[in-house]
Amino acid sequence: MGAEVFRVVVLGSATPYPQPGNPCSGQLVEGGGVRVWVDAGTGTLAELQRHVALADIDAVWISHLHADHCADLLTAYYALLYAGLDVSVPVPLFGPAGIADRLAGFLTNGPERSPVEKAFAVEELHDGHVATVGGLTLRSRAVDHAGPDAFALRVESEDGRSFVYSGDCEPCPPLVELARGCDLFFCEADGDVPGHHTPAQAGLSAAAAGVGRLVVTHVGAGVEPDEAVALAAAGFPGPVAHADPGARFEVTRRSRTPGRTPTSPASSR
Repeated sequence: MGAEVFRVVVLGSATPYPQPGNPCSGQLVEGGGVRVWVDAGTGTLAELQRHVALADIDAVWISHLHADHCADLLTAYYALLYAGLDVSVPVPLFGPAGIADRLAGFLTNGPERSPVEKAFAVEELHDGHVATVGGLTLRSRAVDHAGPDAFALRVESEDGRSFVYSGDCEPCPPLVELARGCDLFFCEADGDVPGHHTPAQAGLSAAAAGVGRLVVTHVGAGVEPDEAVALAAAGFPGPVAHADPGARFEVTRRSRTPGRTPTSPASSR
């Protein structure tokens, strides 16, 4: 994989449970000579292997601990430890506080705690967390979600290209700050419920951040993808697409939203 590659592959975008042909939330981020599995919703492990072997994943990043964003870590654990894969373990795992105990609570079947840390080198996220994986920098911000602690992610390449993923959250200043001026913005659009964006709000958040391109994902039941794109486009003048399962989005420099001056995430705080 060339160093110039920086792309996001949609593994799934369904909510709150997988649909035929569409797993729950998950993306494969490729760039900087590495591959990062971003959210591991139900069904995403199988789709991941259409694009890369599990043994070739360099890190995993999890936005929050709802099952439709992390459940496939359970089967990934078995694969990493017991499937005879030629893999270097433990694999770096970035996730909310308590993620290791949460996994162990599901995996343990007896008096001894399952050895989660043999499969995953867990590093707990906090607001402003920064990690480097190969040539990629991963920046996390705490965002507003009705439920467990939740984080959004900004991934930056060494040449300055950037991808932002909202995770699950309602419109909030930390998300706009994190997404400021990014080239590609994936924003969830689960609907008019606490802790989430509607498609229209996804467009407004994208416009407020002055992003280059918007992809709506995690679109709630009752709204067709084309409708979600149209609703988001009403508030955002740039290109808008839906996160179709299997779709690939190259992270390329694009013109920003007219009338807005991008600033770095650090200077926007």
